[in-house]
Amino acid sequence: MIKIYHNKLCSKSCAALDLLMSKHVEFNIQEYITDVPSKDEMKNLLTILKMKPLQLIRHHETIFQENFKDLILTDNEWIDVMLQNPILIERPIVVKNGKAVIGRPIENIIKLLQEF
Repeated sequence: MIKIYHNKLCSKSCAALDLLMSKHVEFNIQEYITDVPSKDEMKNLLTILKMKPLQLIRHHETIFQENFKDLILTDNEWIDVMLQNPILIERPIVVKNGKAVIGRPIENIIKLLQEF
């Protein structure tokens, strides 16, 4: 099963959702802004994305610039920041068969769909 971590206010996330619908694949949507992942779920996503928490943060968001840009935090602390401020999580994230990609560029999703 495919899962997309989606933000309905993001054009790139909406494009990813449109792509999945056009491919007629089954998928689940998690609107992560209102349905925030658990800490364990976020750690798992980071593991399968092969990323550190700071790499998954949207550094240009105002909230990051105003509150976090000069901080030096541990990975666990950055995860907590993302979970408390989910707008900071890069999007969309698409997961399939234990693999995940950030859907920027959308070609990342196309490659993931072609696997297996």
